Amino acid sequence: MKMFEVGDRSPFLIDLLVDVWEDSVKNTHLFLSKEEIENIKEYVPHALKKVSHLVIIENIDKTPIAFMGIEGNKIEMLFIKNSERKKGFGKKLLTYGITHYGVNELVVNEENPTAIKFYEHMGFKTYQRKELDEQNNPYPILYMRLEIEKLKK
Repeated sequence: MKMFEVGDRSPFLIDLLVDVWEDSVKNTHLFLSKEEIENIKEYVPHALKKVSHLVIIENIDKTPIAFMGIEGNKIEMLFIKNSERKKGFGKKLLTYGITHYGVNELVVNEENPTAIKFYEHMGFKTYQRKELDEQNNPYPILYMRLEIEKLKK
């Protein structure tokens, strides 16, 4: 297992990360239809190319199994291949973001309770809720902020 930040984002790497994204979303975003996932998938390569900081975890075969995108102090994306969940990769990525980039904010779908529990466990607390997601789709989202006091414990 190797974790590193990438600057050069080749089309091949983007394709591999889109595969991780799709596998993750199909297993965690159960509120989305297959058609909605396919529609969103069209925008993922652009998001991966434009995010300021992209951190990847590769397995022993040098295949990406998880990634995180950071913009400023905010997690823009964090996805883990379903077969690699519950192995500490999310914690490793989030801790890296907090340590190296001062990450203290994120947005999560309200209908993704596993992610919400994970972020709460990592010290984040909901401070705002909106009925529509950031693309104005009818999926409630939660804005979460890192609680420094909980982080120190």
